[in-house]
Amino acid sequence: MKIIMLGAPGAGKGTQAKQIADKYSIPHISTGDIFRANLKAGTELGKKAKEYMDQGLLVPDELTCDLVMDRIGQEDCKNGFVLDGFPRTIPQAEALDAALAKINEKMDYAIDVDVPDENIVNRMSGRRACLNCGATYHIVSIPTKVEGICDRCGNQVVLRDDDQPETVKKRLNVYHEQTQPLIDYYKKQNILKTVDGTRPMEDVFGAIVEILGA
Repeated sequence: MKIIMLGAPGAGKGTQAKQIADKYSIPHISTGDIFRANLKAGTELGKKAKEYMDQGLLVPDELTCDLVMDRIGQEDCKNGFVLDGFPRTIPQAEALDAALAKINEKMDYAIDVDVPDENIVNRMSGRRACLNCGATYHIVSIPTKVEGICDRCGNQVVLRDDDQPETVKKRLNVYHEQTQPLIDYYKKQNILKTVDGTRPMEDVFGAIVEILGA
């Protein structure tokens, strides 16, 4: 079962991807994790990626795709995988399809966790993070026991720059420009499935399980 997770930043696709991975015993693959693993291991692909990252440049699509293909070629992916954060653009999707076609494989599902922009701005501006231990909270759905103080380590929790409404709106604009076209791309391939991401997390997951089959 080969799955791509789609959805705007803050739609909750990462959370759903982890739950899918747990339920179906397949790896949750995020490009961030792949980059970190390759950089840490000092692989050839990792060294190439580092050259771009050190200059503050985006890693080219072809190299990103090579890293993803290298990861999904590993033994733990033989029964499938969940891709989270890749592909982000049509050229990346085309590169992935071409690379999979070479090994007679193709993606089975593209699941779009659909949440209106307004909900995302409200959702993300309510996030709070502890910069000391990394714990994350939400002022409505997962508040700290003591306001503004991390339950885990007692340090202050803050609204990260990434979660400021203006930053979120910018990220959403980039998403609509670059990533949303993937929805039509996968619709044409008849593998797109859309779930209502405004519902409670367990309901969203239930809808995904229904699509994938228990």
